[in-house]
Amino acid sequence: MNELLQVRGLGRRYGDDQVLEGVDLRLERGEVLGLLGPNGAGKTTCLQILSGNLAPSDGEIRILGVDLARYPLRAKRLIGYLPERPPLYADMRVDEYLDYCAQLHRIPRQRRAAAVEQARTRCGLAERGRRLIGTLSKGYRQRVGIAQAIVHKPDLVILDEPTEGLDPVQLREVRELIRTLALDCGVILSSHALPEVQAVC
Repeated sequence: MNELLQVRGLGRRYGDDQVLEGVDLRLERGEVLGLLGPNGAGKTTCLQILSGNLAPSDGEIRILGVDLARYPLRAKRLIGYLPERPPLYADMRVDEYLDYCAQLHRIPRQRRAAAVEQARTRCGLAERGRRLIGTLSKGYRQRVGIAQAIVHKPDLVILDEPTEGLDPVQLREVRELIRTLALDCGVILSSHALPEVQAVC
């Protein structure tokens, strides 16, 4: 079976500025890989490239053998992505938002409700489906962001600073959620905090 993720020689330039250079990664299902570095080190740029939201200047990315540059739609179906600022709509209810995300991922109508319920349950949102996202705490909004990233059951989950700004209880809960996600897929996360990477990778 193919490796879940294989990255070779990944690079990105903005004009004359080289932001990333020569990044090589390999990831198997069940692994949690952490990108550790200070703010401005290029972690978010790397994750945007791996998620297919930013084109690399150099290198190759394969997800389950599918070349992200040559077959972007096929490859992106295998990816779930939580950006640094989750793409949430404060005036939508949790269930409405997750159903909307399921539609974007082209989950058939007859399977959508089950997909939403499973993602909501896995992320500890079982009792909050009718709540407006804008009324949730930061920790629960982060959970909604993770739920949208996994609603289509991706093979690769990419999380950019998933625990940033959470209190200690929320931090522990999101760490445990990441560990359970890794039972079914591969996870890549970024952080500038060494203890955070040590705790989940």
